[in-house]
Amino acid sequence: MPTSPHSAVTLRRELEPLLRQLFEKSGAPKYGITDQQFAAILCSIAEKYLPSGSSASDLRGLYSSLHIEELVLARACAVGNEPAWQDFMLRYREKLHEAALRITKEDSRARELSGSIYADLYGTSAREGQRISKLSYYNGRGSLEGWLRTVMAQSYVNQYRSGKNTVSLEEETEGGKQFAVPAADAAPPSDPRLCAATDEALAAISSEDRCILAYYFLDGLTLARTAALLRVHESTISRRLEKLVKVLRKDIILRLTRKGLSRRQAEEALDTDVRDLALDIRQRLTQDSTAPPFSGKKIVGEGQE
Repeated sequence: MPTSPHSAVTLRRELEPLLRQLFEKSGAPKYGITDQQFAAILCSIAEKYLPSGSSASDLRGLYSSLHIEELVLARACAVGNEPAWQDFMLRYREKLHEAALRITKEDSRARELSGSIYADLYGTSAREGQRISKLSYYNGRGSLEGWLRTVMAQSYVNQYRSGKNTVSLEEETEGGKQFAVPAADAAPPSDPRLCAATDEALAAISSEDRCILAYYFLDGLTLARTAALLRVHESTISRRLEKLVKVLRKDIILRLTRKGLSRRQAEEALDTDVRDLALDIRQRLTQDSTAPPFSGKKIVGEGQE
Protein backbone atom coordinates (compact mmCIF):
# COMPACT_ATOMS: atom_id res chain seq x y z
CA MET A 1 0.00 0.00 0.00
CA PRO A 2 1.30 3.53 -0.72
CA THR A 3 3.03 5.28 2.16
CA SER A 4 2.72 8.84 0.88
CA PRO A 5 -0.37 10.64 2.28
CA HIS A 6 -0.93 12.25 -1.10
CA SER A 7 -0.74 8.86 -2.83
CA ALA A 8 -3.11 7.34 -0.30
CA VAL A 9 -5.71 10.05 -0.88
CA THR A 10 -5.38 9.68 -4.65
CA LEU A 11 -5.70 5.92 -4.36
CA ARG A 12 -8.86 6.11 -2.26
CA ARG A 13 -10.36 8.51 -4.77
CA GLU A 14 -9.58 6.20 -7.70
CA LEU A 15 -10.96 3.14 -5.92
CA GLU A 16 -14.04 4.78 -4.41
CA PRO A 17 -16.46 3.76 -7.22
CA LEU A 18 -15.31 0.13 -7.01
CA LEU A 19 -15.49 0.06 -3.21
CA ARG A 20 -19.00 1.48 -3.31
CA GLN A 21 -20.05 -1.12 -5.91
CA LEU A 22 -18.54 -3.99 -3.91
CA PHE A 23 -20.10 -2.74 -0.68
CA GLU A 24 -23.56 -2.74 -2.27
CA LYS A 25 -22.99 -6.20 -3.74
CA SER A 26 -21.65 -7.69 -0.51
CA GLY A 27 -24.81 -7.35 1.56
CA ALA A 28 -22.73 -5.89 4.39
CA PRO A 29 -25.48 -3.58 5.75
CA LYS A 30 -27.66 -6.62 6.40
CA TYR A 31 -25.11 -7.75 8.99
CA GLY A 32 -24.44 -4.32 10.47
CA ILE A 33 -21.09 -3.85 8.71
CA THR A 34 -20.50 -0.20 7.80
CA ASP A 35 -18.76 1.03 4.66
CA GLN A 36 -15.74 2.01 6.76
CA GLN A 37 -15.53 -1.45 8.34
CA PHE A 38 -15.91 -3.00 4.89
CA ALA A 39 -13.06 -0.85 3.52
CA ALA A 40 -10.89 -1.84 6.51
CA ILE A 41 -11.46 -5.54 5.76
CA LEU A 42 -10.39 -5.06 2.15
CA CYS A 43 -7.39 -2.99 3.21
CA SER A 44 -6.17 -5.73 5.56
CA ILE A 45 -6.42 -8.27 2.73
CA ALA A 46 -4.46 -6.01 0.38
CA GLU A 47 -1.73 -5.54 3.00
CA LYS A 48 -1.44 -9.31 3.27
CA TYR A 49 -1.34 -10.19 -0.42
CA LEU A 50 0.07 -7.15 -2.23
CA PRO A 51 3.49 -5.53 -1.83
CA SER A 52 3.92 -2.02 -0.47
CA GLY A 53 3.33 0.65 -3.09
CA SER A 54 0.86 -1.38 -5.16
CA SER A 55 -1.02 0.60 -7.79
CA ALA A 56 -4.73 1.23 -8.02
CA SER A 57 -4.80 -1.30 -10.85
CA ASP A 58 -3.27 -3.98 -8.59
CA LEU A 59 -5.78 -3.25 -5.84
CA ARG A 60 -8.67 -3.18 -8.28
CA GLY A 61 -7.65 -6.57 -9.61
CA LEU A 62 -7.38 -8.09 -6.14
CA TYR A 63 -10.64 -6.64 -4.85
CA SER A 64 -12.57 -7.63 -7.98
CA SER A 65 -11.34 -11.23 -7.68
CA LEU A 66 -12.63 -11.70 -4.12
CA HIS A 67 -15.72 -13.73 -3.27
CA ILE A 68 -17.09 -10.60 -1.69
CA GLU A 69 -20.46 -11.83 -0.42
CA GLU A 70 -18.92 -14.91 1.17
CA LEU A 71 -16.16 -12.77 2.67
CA VAL A 72 -18.66 -10.46 4.36
CA LEU A 73 -20.75 -13.39 5.58
CA ALA A 74 -17.67 -15.04 7.14
CA ARG A 75 -16.47 -11.85 8.81
CA ALA A 76 -19.95 -11.12 10.18
CA CYS A 77 -20.12 -14.65 11.61
CA ALA A 78 -16.65 -14.20 13.11
CA VAL A 79 -17.89 -11.32 15.25
CA GLY A 80 -21.00 -13.22 16.32
CA ASN A 81 -23.68 -11.58 14.16
CA GLU A 82 -26.80 -13.71 14.62
CA PRO A 83 -28.46 -13.10 11.20
CA ALA A 84 -25.15 -13.97 9.58
CA TRP A 85 -24.97 -17.25 11.51
CA GLN A 86 -28.52 -18.11 10.48
CA ASP A 87 -27.61 -17.57 6.83
CA PHE A 88 -24.36 -19.50 7.24
CA MET A 89 -26.07 -22.54 8.75
CA LEU A 90 -28.77 -22.47 6.09
CA ARG A 91 -26.20 -22.45 3.29
CA TYR A 92 -23.43 -24.67 4.64
CA ARG A 93 -24.74 -27.08 7.29
CA GLU A 94 -25.56 -29.83 4.80
CA LYS A 95 -22.42 -29.18 2.76
CA LEU A 96 -20.23 -29.50 5.84
CA HIS A 97 -21.83 -32.82 6.75
CA GLU A 98 -21.34 -34.11 3.20
CA ALA A 99 -17.69 -33.06 3.28
CA ALA A 100 -17.17 -34.74 6.65
CA LEU A 101 -18.80 -37.91 5.35
CA ARG A 102 -16.45 -38.02 2.37
CA ILE A 103 -13.49 -37.75 4.74
CA THR A 104 -14.57 -40.16 7.48
CA LYS A 105 -16.68 -42.61 5.40
CA GLU A 106 -18.97 -43.13 8.40
CA ASP A 107 -22.03 -41.10 9.43
CA SER A 108 -21.51 -40.90 13.20
CA ARG A 109 -17.86 -39.91 12.79
CA ALA A 110 -18.88 -37.39 10.14
CA ARG A 111 -21.32 -35.77 12.56
CA GLU A 112 -18.65 -35.68 15.24
CA LEU A 113 -16.16 -34.05 12.84
CA SER A 114 -18.62 -31.46 11.54
CA GLY A 115 -19.71 -30.72 15.13
CA SER A 116 -16.15 -29.97 16.16
CA ILE A 117 -15.81 -27.64 13.18
CA TYR A 118 -18.80 -25.57 14.31
CA ALA A 119 -17.06 -24.93 17.63
CA ASP A 120 -13.93 -23.69 15.85
CA LEU A 121 -15.93 -21.57 13.43
CA TYR A 122 -18.05 -19.98 16.14
CA GLY A 123 -15.02 -19.37 18.31
CA THR A 124 -15.36 -21.02 21.68
CA SER A 125 -11.81 -20.27 22.76
CA ALA A 126 -10.78 -16.82 23.87
CA ARG A 127 -7.54 -14.86 23.72
CA GLU A 128 -7.07 -11.66 25.76
CA GLY A 129 -10.77 -11.69 26.55
CA GLN A 130 -11.87 -11.95 22.93
CA ARG A 131 -13.54 -14.84 21.15
CA ILE A 132 -11.49 -16.27 18.28
CA SER A 133 -13.30 -17.61 15.24
CA LYS A 134 -11.58 -19.45 12.42
CA LEU A 135 -13.83 -17.59 10.01
CA SER A 136 -11.81 -14.43 10.64
CA TYR A 137 -9.00 -16.09 8.67
CA TYR A 138 -11.08 -16.48 5.52
CA ASN A 139 -9.96 -13.83 3.03
CA GLY A 140 -12.29 -14.41 0.11
CA ARG A 141 -9.65 -15.49 -2.39
CA GLY A 142 -11.34 -18.84 -2.97
CA SER A 143 -14.86 -20.01 -2.35
CA LEU A 144 -16.00 -20.24 1.25
CA GLU A 145 -17.20 -23.79 0.62
CA GLY A 146 -13.74 -24.85 -0.57
CA TRP A 147 -12.10 -23.13 2.38
CA LEU A 148 -14.45 -24.90 4.81
CA ARG A 149 -13.61 -28.29 3.27
CA THR A 150 -9.90 -27.62 3.75
CA VAL A 151 -10.42 -26.51 7.37
CA MET A 152 -12.34 -29.72 7.96
CA ALA A 153 -9.62 -31.85 6.38
CA GLN A 154 -7.01 -30.11 8.55
CA SER A 155 -9.14 -30.71 11.64
CA TYR A 156 -9.34 -34.40 10.76
CA VAL A 157 -5.54 -34.51 10.41
CA ASN A 158 -5.17 -32.86 13.82
CA GLN A 159 -7.51 -35.40 15.39
CA TYR A 160 -5.54 -38.21 13.75
CA ARG A 161 -2.29 -36.81 15.09
CA SER A 162 -3.69 -36.24 18.59
CA GLY A 163 -4.53 -39.93 18.67
CA LYS A 164 -0.81 -40.56 18.34
CA ASN A 165 -0.02 -38.35 21.36
CA THR A 166 1.20 -35.44 19.27
CA VAL A 167 0.36 -31.76 19.41
CA SER A 168 -2.05 -30.54 16.77
CA LEU A 169 -0.86 -28.41 13.91
CA GLU A 170 -3.25 -25.65 14.96
CA GLU A 171 -2.03 -25.63 18.57
CA GLU A 172 1.58 -25.38 17.48
CA THR A 173 0.77 -22.61 15.01
CA GLU A 174 -1.25 -20.56 17.51
CA GLY A 175 1.40 -21.09 20.16
CA GLY A 176 4.10 -19.84 17.82
CA LYS A 177 6.08 -23.06 18.20
CA GLN A 178 9.02 -23.38 15.83
CA PHE A 179 11.23 -26.25 14.87
CA ALA A 180 13.51 -26.54 17.89
CA VAL A 181 17.26 -27.06 17.49
CA PRO A 182 18.62 -29.56 20.05
CA ALA A 183 20.78 -27.70 22.56
CA ALA A 184 23.72 -30.05 22.08
CA ASP A 185 23.75 -29.43 18.37
CA ALA A 186 22.91 -25.72 18.44
CA ALA A 187 24.02 -24.11 15.20
CA PRO A 188 25.07 -20.51 14.59
CA PRO A 189 22.34 -18.20 13.30
CA SER A 190 21.57 -18.70 9.63
CA ASP A 191 22.02 -15.96 7.03
CA PRO A 192 19.00 -13.65 7.39
CA ARG A 193 18.87 -13.46 3.60
CA LEU A 194 18.10 -17.18 3.47
CA CYS A 195 15.31 -16.75 6.01
CA ALA A 196 13.85 -13.88 4.00
CA ALA A 197 14.15 -15.70 0.67
CA THR A 198 12.57 -18.85 2.09
CA ASP A 199 9.72 -16.90 3.65
CA GLU A 200 9.08 -15.00 0.41
CA ALA A 201 9.13 -18.19 -1.67
CA LEU A 202 6.68 -19.97 0.62
CA ALA A 203 4.41 -16.92 0.67
CA ALA A 204 4.40 -16.84 -3.14
CA ILE A 205 2.97 -20.34 -3.60
CA SER A 206 -0.72 -21.10 -3.29
CA SER A 207 -2.35 -22.02 0.01
CA GLU A 208 -3.14 -25.38 -1.56
CA ASP A 209 0.57 -26.03 -2.17
CA ARG A 210 1.43 -24.95 1.38
CA CYS A 211 -1.21 -27.36 2.63
CA ILE A 212 0.40 -30.23 0.70
CA LEU A 213 3.84 -29.38 2.08
CA ALA A 214 2.48 -29.23 5.63
CA TYR A 215 0.68 -32.56 5.29
CA TYR A 216 3.72 -34.36 3.89
CA PHE A 217 6.73 -32.75 5.58
CA LEU A 218 5.30 -31.50 8.89
CA ASP A 219 2.50 -33.94 9.66
CA GLY A 220 4.37 -36.90 8.21
CA LEU A 221 1.35 -38.11 6.26
CA THR A 222 1.98 -40.59 3.48
CA LEU A 223 1.37 -39.69 -0.16
CA ALA A 224 -1.63 -41.99 -0.09
CA ARG A 225 -3.15 -40.26 2.96
CA THR A 226 -2.45 -36.79 1.55
CA ALA A 227 -4.07 -37.80 -1.73
CA ALA A 228 -7.11 -39.17 0.10
CA LEU A 229 -7.61 -35.91 1.99
CA LEU A 230 -7.46 -33.93 -1.24
CA ARG A 231 -9.55 -36.51 -3.14
CA VAL A 232 -7.03 -37.16 -5.92
CA HIS A 233 -4.89 -40.10 -7.00
CA GLU A 234 -1.66 -40.77 -5.12
CA SER A 235 0.39 -40.40 -8.31
CA THR A 236 -1.03 -36.89 -8.77
CA ILE A 237 0.20 -35.82 -5.34
CA SER A 238 3.56 -37.48 -5.95
CA ARG A 239 4.10 -35.54 -9.18
CA ARG A 240 2.79 -32.33 -7.64
CA LEU A 241 5.06 -32.61 -4.61
CA GLU A 242 8.15 -33.41 -6.68
CA LYS A 243 7.56 -30.42 -8.95
CA LEU A 244 6.75 -28.14 -6.03
CA VAL A 245 10.04 -28.91 -4.27
CA LYS A 246 11.99 -28.20 -7.48
CA VAL A 247 10.15 -24.93 -8.06
CA LEU A 248 10.72 -23.78 -4.47
CA ARG A 249 14.43 -24.58 -4.62
CA LYS A 250 14.81 -22.68 -7.89
CA ASP A 251 12.82 -19.73 -6.55
CA ILE A 252 14.81 -19.50 -3.30
CA ILE A 253 18.11 -19.58 -5.21
CA LEU A 254 16.86 -16.83 -7.52
CA ARG A 255 15.80 -14.68 -4.58
CA LEU A 256 19.14 -15.24 -2.83
CA THR A 257 21.10 -14.12 -5.90
CA ARG A 258 18.96 -10.99 -6.01
CA LYS A 259 19.96 -10.38 -2.38
CA GLY A 260 23.66 -10.40 -3.27
CA LEU A 261 24.75 -14.05 -3.06
CA SER A 262 26.50 -15.83 -5.90
CA ARG A 263 24.76 -18.88 -7.32
CA ARG A 264 27.25 -21.16 -5.57
CA GLN A 265 26.72 -19.39 -2.25
CA ALA A 266 22.95 -19.64 -2.71
CA GLU A 267 23.12 -23.38 -3.38
CA GLU A 268 25.38 -23.89 -0.36
CA ALA A 269 22.98 -21.86 1.79
CA LEU A 270 20.20 -24.30 0.93
CA ASP A 271 22.12 -27.04 2.70
CA THR A 272 21.07 -25.38 5.99
CA ASP A 273 18.78 -27.47 8.18
CA VAL A 274 15.37 -25.76 8.26
CA ARG A 275 15.46 -26.11 12.06
CA ASP A 276 18.37 -23.67 12.08
CA LEU A 277 16.40 -20.95 10.31
CA ALA A 278 15.19 -17.98 12.34
CA LEU A 279 11.88 -18.53 10.62
CA ASP A 280 8.72 -20.28 11.76
CA ILE A 281 8.32 -22.71 8.86
CA ARG A 282 5.27 -24.32 10.43
CA GLN A 283 3.52 -20.99 10.82
CA ARG A 284 4.28 -20.00 7.23
CA LEU A 285 3.02 -23.30 5.82
CA THR A 286 -0.15 -23.26 7.90
CA GLN A 287 -0.81 -19.53 7.58
CA ASP A 288 -4.10 -18.84 5.81
CA SER A 289 -4.59 -22.58 5.64
CA THR A 290 -7.37 -22.20 3.16
CA ALA A 291 -6.45 -24.31 0.19
CA PRO A 292 -9.36 -24.77 -2.21
CA PRO A 293 -10.40 -28.24 -3.36
CA PHE A 294 -7.54 -29.77 -5.32
CA SER A 295 -7.55 -28.03 -8.67
CA GLY A 296 -4.77 -29.83 -10.45
CA LYS A 297 -3.46 -26.46 -11.58
CA LYS A 298 0.16 -26.00 -12.50
CA ILE A 299 2.61 -24.80 -9.90
CA VAL A 300 3.83 -21.32 -10.72
CA GLY A 301 7.15 -20.12 -9.42
CA GLU A 302 8.90 -16.77 -9.63
CA GLY A 303 9.46 -15.70 -13.21
CA GLN A 304 6.98 -18.24 -14.62
CA GLU A 305 3.57 -17.69 -16.16
